[in-house]
Amino acid sequence: MNTPKYRTVKVNDLNVFYRESGPAGAPVILLLHGFPTSSHMYRNLIPMLAKEFHVIAPDLIGFGFSDAPHHTQFRYSFDNLTSYVQGLIDLLGLNKFAIQVFDYGAPVGFRLAMANSEKITAIISQNGNAYEEGLSDGWNPIQKYWADPSEENRNNLRAMTTAAMTQWQYFTGVSDKTLVAPESYMLDQLLLDRADNIELQLDLFKDYASNVALYPAFHQYFKKYQPPFLAVWGDKDPFFLPPGAEAFKKDLPKAIVKFYDTGHFALETHVREIGEGIRIFLKSLS
Repeated sequence: MNTPKYRTVKVNDLNVFYRESGPAGAPVILLLHGFPTSSHMYRNLIPMLAKEFHVIAPDLIGFGFSDAPHHTQFRYSFDNLTSYVQGLIDLLGLNKFAIQVFDYGAPVGFRLAMANSEKITAIISQNGNAYEEGLSDGWNPIQKYWADPSEENRNNLRAMTTAAMTQWQYFTGVSDKTLVAPESYMLDQLLLDRADNIELQLDLFKDYASNVALYPAFHQYFKKYQPPFLAVWGDKDPFFLPPGAEAFKKDLPKAIVKFYDTGHFALETHVREIGEGIRIFLKSLS
């Protein structure tokens, strides 16, 4: 049995929390969470993968149990979030690893892949987008803020950080809502409701434009390095549409794309199927 460990380390000037499980000498997989959640979203997947892999799941700065400095004292950008995960990779001495990305974890993970191309053994994307055809109309209010970063447009996005919206993200597209553990969205909201956290989230909404600007660079990375790639996608995700999953095949012809009858947080309802698919995919590479 691989008992998970809950660790906090200093990366540069901030504390980074991460979950770790699995045999020390096993192939490494790095799990990167999204908004508005944390490594807690992987709580059920980690024990499935830890039987055969060394699993590391950090909380991004501003999320979960990692430090969340005040938004006036720290620039909340995806470049900055990536730099702290890179610091953790360097601190832990990870020389070869797969990445699993979700939502915000995708632009962080794809930045890491470009910077560590010789270290990446595989990429798994669970509703982690890299193509404009994957962006739904749900992005319209955020895209409006990109075009006009006014106080009015910023304030209009506060609705996306409410308890009702967090629960909506978990339930939309889910046929059996009794499968969604209430502690998932409740913990997310408790952490969102911390002092200043909503402000830093609004900063990240604005900076998400930098990810879309990097899509061509991500595509070039995919084309050049052809990392083994698995997309596992809740096909009723209100934010990232199925065409975004299929689009990976344009640059990665050998990519495997699998859809599941669920929403954005697919692991809440389909962790067994997705976990087994990831395990089989990674084992096929060894």
